[in-house]
Amino acid sequence: MAYLARVVDGGLRDSLNRAGAVLIEGPKSCGKTETARRVAASQLQMDTDPSVPDAMAVDPGLLLSGRVPRLLDEWQDHPEIWNHVRHAVDDRGEPGQFILTGSAVPRDDVRRHSGAGRFSRIRMRPMSLWESRVSTGEVSLGDLLDGEVPRAPRSDLSAGDLADLVVRGGWPISRSYGIAAARAYARDYLGLLAEVDVPSVTGGRRDPVRVSRLLSSLARNVASEASVSTLARDVAGEGSTGVARDTVRDYLAALERLMVVEDQEPWNTALRSAARLRKSVKRHFVDPSLAAAGMAADSSTLVRDLHTLGLLFESMVVRDLRVYAEPRGGRVFHYRDSNDREIDAVVEFPGGAWIACEIKLGAGAVEAGAESLKRAIAQIDTDRIGPPAATVVVTGNGFGYRRPDGVDVVPIASLRP
Repeated sequence: MAYLARVVDGGLRDSLNRAGAVLIEGPKSCGKTETARRVAASQLQMDTDPSVPDAMAVDPGLLLSGRVPRLLDEWQDHPEIWNHVRHAVDDRGEPGQFILTGSAVPRDDVRRHSGAGRFSRIRMRPMSLWESRVSTGEVSLGDLLDGEVPRAPRSDLSAGDLADLVVRGGWPISRSYGIAAARAYARDYLGLLAEVDVPSVTGGRRDPVRVSRLLSSLARNVASEASVSTLARDVAGEGSTGVARDTVRDYLAALERLMVVEDQEPWNTALRSAARLRKSVKRHFVDPSLAAAGMAADSSTLVRDLHTLGLLFESMVVRDLRVYAEPRGGRVFHYRDSNDREIDAVVEFPGGAWIACEIKLGAGAVEAGAESLKRAIAQIDTDRIGPPAATVVVTGNGFGYRRPDGVDVVPIASLRP
């Protein structure tokens, strides 16, 4: 299967030109290894090569010998290698020596031993619609940030098409699958999380049944501000005496270490009104296919339940915004105040520039989305933080254009970094 360019490709090359080592992190099967192999001159599979344990015990430096950049894949299986890489970078004094890829954060987080000035960090996620060649890319998030007027021909994606994109997800391997096989892949991914991955990163101390219940609860509460208490009730199950919230927090921490959940933090800003900012996170999987699998939903199920499809579509848009914002250092937040005025996605960039996005499944909801955005922005003290660089309604279909009131309308299948 041909390699499709990823948004991080350019950043990886730039990082190798300035840093001694580059750390690429992301969930399993999102494409880290294949991306790293495109620029690596030699590689070592640290999770499967039988020579690694012996070398780690005798002389870990042996593992660092090879043409550079040298790829150390799944380095977190032997986290002690971090300090050896750090010392090798110092000794060699040249950029572009190593690429480390990892699909879990080590239990003791060895990165606390400073990699400053030595390591550059890149976050990878499953493929966005632009990377998977669904989006035509007529509208750039960067251009919106710079004030450009969006122009895109009509996107004719139907509800069924959008449901298929959600169920398939952004896993590179799923590109070659039919929709049924892609759905089965996401289901199996969740099963391995519960049975293998979570117990692995927690030392085998997690009940797979309860992990599965948590995954299902997160799926049902995707793109919502579900509390830990709500999740705990779901994990306990009917007739149970309950599950402590601290236990659920531990499960969530394990899923965060595996990078398969990525909550959307609340935006912290100043308000003009007496309203209070809500502080709850929005729940998201790193890819909407996992939420669909956790609900046991297929495309036809979602088309019959447009409310749920809308939430999963929102989660897919948040995934793509994160991918597109990453090259400029952007982060994706959400906003809601105590009067329930909200912004689905606030993309904030270094220096304070921001884009406000409302996410609507169908083009017919653009008017409601635009009015909702304007009401929410009116409560924000833009004298202190500046007005948004762009105010955008992201839709599942329709044209890309700027309304007379200045609100941009952008179909997700026309967006790119």
